[in-house]
This record gives sequence, C-alpha cells and structure tokens, in this order.
Amino acid sequence: MTQRRCVFRVPLVASFLLAIAAVSIAAESGGTPITLVDLAQPLAEGSVVATDAEFSQRDGTLQVRTGHAAERPGVMIKGPGGRWDLTAFTELETTIKNSGRHSLTVHLAVDNPDSDRAARQNCCIESVTIPPGQEAAVKLNLRKRLPKSLQDNLRGLRGCPGGFASGGRGTIDPADVVGVSVYVYRPGGDAAFEVSSIRAGGSPVFPLPENLDDLFPMIDRFGQYMHKDWPGKTHSEAELTEQRQQEAADLAAHPGPKAWNQYGGWLGGPQLKATGRFRVEKWRDKWWLVDPEGRLYWSHGLVRVTWSCGYTPVTGREHLFAELPGRGSPFGPFYGRSTWAISGLYDRGTETYNFSGANLLRKYGPNWMVDYADVVHRRLRSWGLNTLANCSQPAIYLQRKTPYTATVYSVDSPPQDTPGGTGYVATIHDDSRVIEGSSGGWGKFPDVFDPSFKAVLLKEVALHRGKAVGDPWCLGYFPGNELSWGANETTLGRATLASPADQPAKRALVDQLKAKYDTIERLNAAWKSSYVSWDALLESTTPPGVDSGHEDLAAFLTSVADAYFRQCREAVKEIDPEGLYLGCRFAGWSHGTVFRTAAKYSDVISVNRYTETLDDLRLPDGIDKPVVIGEWHFGALDRGKFHASLRPVADQQARGEAYEKYVRSALKNPLVVGTHWHQFGDQSTTGRDDGENFQNGFVDVCDAPYVETIEACRRIGYQLYDVRAGEDER
Repeated sequence: MTQRRCVFRVPLVASFLLAIAAVSIAAESGGTPITLVDLAQPLAEGSVVATDAEFSQRDGTLQVRTGHAAERPGVMIKGPGGRWDLTAFTELETTIKNSGRHSLTVHLAVDNPDSDRAARQNCCIESVTIPPGQEAAVKLNLRKRLPKSLQDNLRGLRGCPGGFASGGRGTIDPADVVGVSVYVYRPGGDAAFEVSSIRAGGSPVFPLPENLDDLFPMIDRFGQYMHKDWPGKTHSEAELTEQRQQEAADLAAHPGPKAWNQYGGWLGGPQLKATGRFRVEKWRDKWWLVDPEGRLYWSHGLVRVTWSCGYTPVTGREHLFAELPGRGSPFGPFYGRSTWAISGLYDRGTETYNFSGANLLRKYGPNWMVDYADVVHRRLRSWGLNTLANCSQPAIYLQRKTPYTATVYSVDSPPQDTPGGTGYVATIHDDSRVIEGSSGGWGKFPDVFDPSFKAVLLKEVALHRGKAVGDPWCLGYFPGNELSWGANETTLGRATLASPADQPAKRALVDQLKAKYDTIERLNAAWKSSYVSWDALLESTTPPGVDSGHEDLAAFLTSVADAYFRQCREAVKEIDPEGLYLGCRFAGWSHGTVFRTAAKYSDVISVNRYTETLDDLRLPDGIDKPVVIGEWHFGALDRGKFHASLRPVADQQARGEAYEKYVRSALKNPLVVGTHWHQFGDQSTTGRDDGENFQNGFVDVCDAPYVETIEACRRIGYQLYDVRAGEDER
C-alpha cells in the first residue's frame, strides 16, 4: 500500500446519526466514566479521517488496514462539532487487536488543533506493543495544562496536584480536543488492527482543595506531599530506623545470585578469553558483554545511583515547603546550587535542597555517606542488578564493588561528592561551539566541524584519569545524551543553512555543495533557488523551500553523523584505549543513516527506549551490533507523586509486572546486552531543574524500597543468564 487510502463510508442510521454524543462532556459527566466513541453504533459521516489507511466498522470495532508510505498511517476520530471538552477526565482507554502476522506497536493520541506529534507539542500519546493475533488494553493519561491561576505558585513541577501538568511537551488544553487518533509509526510494512470503543474516565489522585490557599505549604520535612497518606509513607525518624532494620534482614536473606562472579558475570557459562577489561562478543547468535575475567555478562542496572535523586530548586518557591532547615543546622549542608538551567525554569546557580540526602542523614547517622554507599552495593547485588549506570556517583562506584559506566561530564560541571550536590548530568556538548540555527530538547546540536568539539571532548574524557581510565570495573563511556538529530534527514542541514556565515558546519556544507555542483548556477537549477554567489549562500540565513535540496541535505546529515561519532570514539580511545565507547544514547530512535554511522564507530549502540517491551527492537537495514538500553522506566500515582513517569501504569503491582516483562523481552532480543532503568531514586515531588518529578525510583525520597519492583527485579535478575541463554525454555 503506497497510495493514500480511501475512507469507506458506513451507511447512516437515522436514530444513531452521531455515535459520538455532541454534548458538553466535562459539564455533564463530572468525571464519571463515559464511552467517548461508541463503535457499536454507526459513526457519523466524515467523523473519521484516514491517512494511508482504509477502515470499516464490524462487530463493535473499527477495523483498520494501513499502508506504510506515510509516517503515521492510521485513523483520526473527530470530536462532535469539531471538538471535545475532556477537562473532567484524567485518562482515555481502549482495546486494540493486532490482526496482522507480526508484532505491532500501535499509538493512541489526543490532539489539540495545533498538534505537532514529532515535537510532542499540544498532544498526548501512548503506545502498546501487541503480538500477532492478540489484543491489549492501552490507557492514555491526559496531561492537562495547569490553569493560569496556579502557574506561578506551582512553577517548576511537570506534574501537579489536581491532575494537571505545567505545560510543555506532551500536554494539552483538555477543553479543545479536536480528535483521537490510532496509528502506527513508520511501519516497515502494511499493518492491520482493530480498535474497540474508546472510553474516558478517571479523576485526580490528588484533588485540589476548594480553597486553593489551603494547598500551601504542601511538602513536609521529608520531601513528601503533606495532604494525603499512602502505603509506605514515612511519618517520623523512628520509622526510618525501623525501615533500616527491616531491610538489613531482607538483604541478609537475599545476598544475590549464586552463579555470579565478583563482576556479576555468569559463572555457569563458558570461560572465554579474559582481557582484564570489558568487551563485546557474539556467542550462540546473541550479543553479550564479556567481563574482565572472561565470563559472559549482561548489564542489568540503574541510572543515577546517587544520594541526590530527590534534590529540588527552592529559590522563589519557599511557599511550597513546610520546614526548610536553617543553613547553620545539621541539615544545612544539603543546600546546593543548580549546575544546569536546561529548560529556562531557573538560572544557573539557583539554590537547591537535597531532600533525599537529608533523609539519609536521618536514617544512617553522621557516617551516612560511607554506610549508604555500602548499602547501595549490597542492595544491587541482592536485587539481581550488576551495573551502576549513567550519571551515577563517583563516591559510590569508585569503591569498585559493582561495574559502572563512566559519564563524560561537561568541563564546567564535573561531579561533586558533597551533601548538597545536585546530581550528575551527562554531557550535552554545550562547552564547545554549537550550530546556531539548531534546536533540541537538551539544547543546540554541537558543531562537530569546529576544532573546539574534539578539543573539549578530550578534556572531558581526561577528567576520568586516575578513576575510570584503565579501571577493570568500568563498563565503558557515555559521551553525550539524547542529541536532537532532527525531525527528518534534512532538519540539521536546514538548521545549518539558517546559521551565521562563520559557522564551521555551514562552511563544510557549502564546500560539499561546491564540490558537487561546481557553480552556483548549477546549484540554483537543482534547488530552484536564486543565490547570486557562493558567498551569498553563506551569508543567507534563509534555508531553501521544503522541497529543495533534500538529497544534498540528507547527505550532509551523514557527514555530521560521521564527524560526531568518529570524534567521540577517538576521544575515548585516545584517553582509554581499551575502554568501550557506548554510543550517544539515542532518544528513542533516529534516522537510518545516523544508526549506520553509529554502528560504524560505537562498540555498543545505546538507545533510551521508553516502551512496553523490546519485542520489536531491530536496527535499520539489518545492522548487527550490540545495543544497550540507556533509559527506561514505569511509574504510578499511588505513592504520593504527581507525575507517574514517561510510562505510567496503574499501581505498584502493575509496575513490578511491567518491569519483569520489559527485561525478559530484552533478554530474548539477540541484540540487547543490557537495560539501565532510569533511575535509582524518585525525583523530587517538586521537580528537579527541568521540572521532572517522576515516580521512577527503586526507592522513594526517604530511601524506602518499592517492594513490588524489587520483587520483580529479583525474579528476573536471579535467572538473568538462564533466560538470556535460553536455558529457561529447556
């Protein structure tokens, strides 16, 4: 199916002219669950818009067959009169059946009029991966923008009381929803699925008080929400002591898998060549890491293993907190300063407070740093984990009891092992020159043609001399994180043409064009442009039309990718020749040419992949290279957090089940050599520098483990190698 599909009209039945009730839903429902789209009744003519798809109604479902020419083939069901008001609800839910012969990832989306799904602007999107012939429920959380009356007082929280979000990516105006869509994203072939009736429901877990003044303060001295209780909430220092004693008994009863060596490698597997460092090898048609002792190793780890997961900016937000301590008190050292101002919410240097660190002092006493680091290593082993992953704390990982990945930090914000330290942020390449016309979630793209890029990289990797460099416990290096490679293959090229004339990347692009076209007249003929000279092209900051220069700008993306990955590899290998280069931590996915280049230079390709499973993870063009999952997680709203996570689930039991399912799917995937959950501890209820305030930890802000997640981690972690080797199926 390469052409746009026609829409099959269903005959109208007079008594059911509208299957979608044209009423003010928010006003009449009061949050009571309703059927938003009743597919047992005929849909109104024109209420469904198909993109590269055909559809029909049968047996109470919408049956959809898509092509694969469009980026997002599927259907959109429009609201009555052009819109829905979903203010009263917190979620949509439907059931989707995969009618095809291959596993399929299907997306459910809610859109405002100016939705941009690629940028996740003015839309909410959820997805589910469904095996062939099976069906699955998909629940989409409606992330509703915060009312203006609360925006100042709740500034800096992505998730807020009342079921609201502060705005930005993945949020909507719930009163102006124009459509609900079901589609597949960049499918490799035709797809077929069936959609059941779509329901709206849910009410806020943390309702706002009638008098909004009663909301503040809302955070207690432990960093927890004050106005609600939940299982596991800490109420006193005595409870912290009790928790420590209970966990000590649990760790003693579960010391860790018996078939692991000191690194967490597989003693029951083959004895391979021992090199004294980590390396990669393919064994029985599956990729593996190999530990320094020559044992097969699969990296099962946690990101950001620090004592500062629960830090939060406090400047200008003092009204949120009931009991911030005095600067001269024993808890004064937990004040710190923000080292990154990535989202524009705060200035660099804004004062912060580390609630999680303060609670460790309460729990472990004056020697808390040493005692806590020891507990962390014992926890990971006991829980069936063997890796301290990206952005973890040197004071913990340099004890060399658990393998770790080394994060290549920015020169101006190296890690600080202090009580008020604000955590550790991966390099986002803003210490060297950037492409001025570019943009991205973590900042502008680095100008990899500027000599400063390689020079700064070398300085950043060199910060690990005497630490990770040459260390057998070091799994490898992550320079960079979630770069924005562009919405399509021409985006970076167009951003480069929008940059100043002295931009090195722009000069490199113009040089490529000169080499191909020789004269500006030939370029103009190919691009349908009217530059008077090559210098005029350099001086211009207006890119060509969207239909011009595609082949040349896509070729330039390949040049950018080659310069980026080559220099990152060179920087790692010049400082630590035997250290593994673990790639750039792709934000979900990227373009084929970028993946091919990453595979050329990376020892391991890293992808941050927030999906239900990895059943459908394949590299483009059949690339055969080991992959590590740099980030993933699940979270829920039943433990005092306003924002579940990037992958919300119903509750802690569902969270544990989702954890085990994800890791098991990774172990079954021959490419995947590890999964690194983001992160060790919950983020602060009031948000970190960029506002993230997820329930994404293995422990809460008071260092209490989430039992259901730990149990699931042990279930899969203790049989890690049996599952990977396929011995669990024999």
